Amino acid sequence: MFDLVIRRARLPDGSLTDIAISDGKIAALGEVRGEAATEKDLAGQCWLSAGWIDSHVHCYPKSPIYHDEADRIGVATGVTTVVDAGSTGADDIDDFYQITREADTRVHALLNIARTGIVTQNELADMSQIDRVGIRDAIKRLPGFILGIKARMSSSVVGANGIQPLVRAKEIQQENGNLPLMVHIGNNPPDLDEITDLLGSGDIITHCYNGKPNRILTPAGELRASVKRALDRGVRLDVGHGSASFSFEVARVAIAQGILPHTISSDIYCRNRINGPVHSLAHVMSKFFSVGMTLPQIIDCVTLHAAQGLRLHDRGRLEVGLDADLTLFDLKEEPCLFIDSEGQSVAGEKQLIPLAAVVGGEWFITDEGKKHHVVNL
Repeated sequence: MFDLVIRRARLPDGSLTDIAISDGKIAALGEVRGEAATEKDLAGQCWLSAGWIDSHVHCYPKSPIYHDEADRIGVATGVTTVVDAGSTGADDIDDFYQITREADTRVHALLNIARTGIVTQNELADMSQIDRVGIRDAIKRLPGFILGIKARMSSSVVGANGIQPLVRAKEIQQENGNLPLMVHIGNNPPDLDEITDLLGSGDIITHCYNGKPNRILTPAGELRASVKRALDRGVRLDVGHGSASFSFEVARVAIAQGILPHTISSDIYCRNRINGPVHSLAHVMSKFFSVGMTLPQIIDCVTLHAAQGLRLHDRGRLEVGLDADLTLFDLKEEPCLFIDSEGQSVAGEKQLIPLAAVVGGEWFITDEGKKHHVVNL
């Protein structure tokens, strides 16, 4: 007997499937026969995908600048896995890990190369903050929790050090099994060309559609040659929307040229969740209908591609034997207004409404699910 069978769920390609879950794993797909302790029939009225992964959040509750609660930005909004992108460094990572053991959402971290994490806005202005031994030891202690490292490479963060923190980050990456490296881009110096020339296959550029002068597009609206070379080498683009790092115009021009993001992430924390322009991962995902992406493309960015980029091999796909992490959602087709980080607004026609999250087979109704009751969840 299965623990749970979800019947007639609508997948992003429009097809219907049943999904059976046992012992926290996907046990069967397709037309499932057999009994279950619990059955839920969605009757084709509810969309379902692998569990959404937000690969850039800030949820260390003790962080003085960027903080939130993992479940508030996780299962309450249909997100089954969140990855904190550098809120903590080697000094606080153990405390963060212990706090996250109480969460229903799966929580991981990208370790800030600065030992204090983001306690100030200029954590890499002092190179002595980069403690290679401390980073190595933290990665050894928490191998399943720490998925990679994070370096924030904008002028306000690095001060007079320019590109040097990234040079050090690449050395640390190589010393620790070539873990994923996420690099924040913003105002220069260092120049984006300097940054991208150091990046290799699997490295992640976050804030890829920011509207600052140091962006991926030239003034003529073409992809910078250095970024094209980086993409050809296997460097990945992550949205990292945030309060100041997403431009509708940059995204529209880039996507029209086929420069799609590998991952869509929110860069969410309490203030941009409550006051916008982020609000939730679903809200950020919904903006991409307005810049030329389809539902399957958008969903891949928070499932398959996110899991691949962060080496979460048991997540991101609907496949027998993988973690039973699922997101159930509605696709509401009605006019809505979206605002980017530049204060520009775009009239949208579609909005993703997360209704429930399933984490390891355990069912959580989202805030929106409690309000909408599209099906009997």
